[in-house]
Amino acid sequence: MTAFNVVRFKVKAGSEQQFIDAHRGFKAGFFKGFLGGSLIKTGDQTFCMVGEWRNFKSIVAARPLMVGVLDSVRGMLEDLGGDMGVTDPVSGEVVVKLPGPAKPKAKKKTAAKPKAKAKAKPKAKKKAKKAAKKR
Repeated sequence: MTAFNVVRFKVKAGSEQQFIDAHRGFKAGFFKGFLGGSLIKTGDQTFCMVGEWRNFKSIVAARPLMVGVLDSVRGMLEDLGGDMGVTDPVSGEVVVKLPGPAKPKAKKKTAAKPKAKAKAKPKAKKKAKKAAKKR
């Protein structure tokens, strides 16, 4: 079953763009089972990372790598207080998937109509009639 992880961060003043750029640098396939995610700016110096995973086991298996990623940006983060440290992570399996808007149906392709033969210009017709009469 699909799973998600969500991590809340507070970035030190002046480090926002560097933090964003660090996330832009990730390549597809870095984490096995990672389907994609988004970094969301939730306020002044605050961000939330939402990741979608093939299943919860993929999240568990990727935790050592995720800690390594966190270590690479840890110097940019502020402590969230309350013995939380620099992140507020949660994760779990999907229990309800909400539908989005219906996708528009694809238009059916119709066979190309044969092109009509080009009509001769009226002057050309008159000349052709005159030439035929002279014969």
